[in-house]
Amino acid sequence: MNWLWLRRCPWIDTRARFVAGVPRDGRLLDLGSSDGETLRHFAELRPDLRLASADIAGQPETYPPGCEFHRVDFERDPLPWPDRSMDAVTCLHVIEHLRDLTPLLREIARVLKPGARAYFETPHPKTLHLPSAAGRFTLNFHDDPTHVRLVTTEELSVPLQKLGLSCEAAGTSRNWFFAATHPVFSLLPGSRKKFTARVHWLGWSAYLVARRPA
Repeated sequence: MNWLWLRRCPWIDTRARFVAGVPRDGRLLDLGSSDGETLRHFAELRPDLRLASADIAGQPETYPPGCEFHRVDFERDPLPWPDRSMDAVTCLHVIEHLRDLTPLLREIARVLKPGARAYFETPHPKTLHLPSAAGRFTLNFHDDPTHVRLVTTEELSVPLQKLGLSCEAAGTSRNWFFAATHPVFSLLPGSRKKFTARVHWLGWSAYLVARRPA
C-alpha cells in the first residue's frame, strides 16, 4: 500500500510516526532493506529525506532513486559511513537473524548524530506461541528458519544503554488501519491483505526507539 495517505495521519502507524519525526532533509539509514518495500514507503511518506541502505543481500535496483547502498555483513563489517552522519537509523526485523548483536549496535550508535534516533523492530514474544503458517507466511517465530533467537525490547535496551543511547519508547508495533480491517478480512478467503490485517490485529512485532544524547 502506498504511504502517501499516511502523510496526514502518521500517528496510526508505528513506523510512519518515527519517520515523520526525522528532521527535514535529514539522512535516514535503513538496515536490512531486502526488496526495498520499506524504503519505498519511506520515500512516499518523506520525499525530502536522503536515504541510505545496507544489507548483506539487498536488491538496490528496486530502491528509490538516489538511495546509497552498500553490502554489509552486520556481524563482521563496519558500516561504511562516517561518525555522526545519520539523522535516523531504522533496523526492521534484522536483530533476530544475528547471533551477535554487539557489532551492529555499536555501529548504529557510532553513525547517529547527537540527538538522532534509531528505530528497531523485531518479532514480539507472543510469536513463540502463535500457530504455524509455515509454507505460506511467517506467523509463529519458528516459521522462518533464518530466525536465530528472539530478542525482547527489554534485552535489546541493555546493550543500547551501555553504548550511551537512551531508550525513549517501546511497545507493540501496529498500523491501526490494518488492525481495524481484520474483522472484515477474517470472513474472506486467504490473501496477503488478510494476513497483513491479522498481523497488525495480533501485534506481531515489537518496537524500540533509542536516542543518542544531544
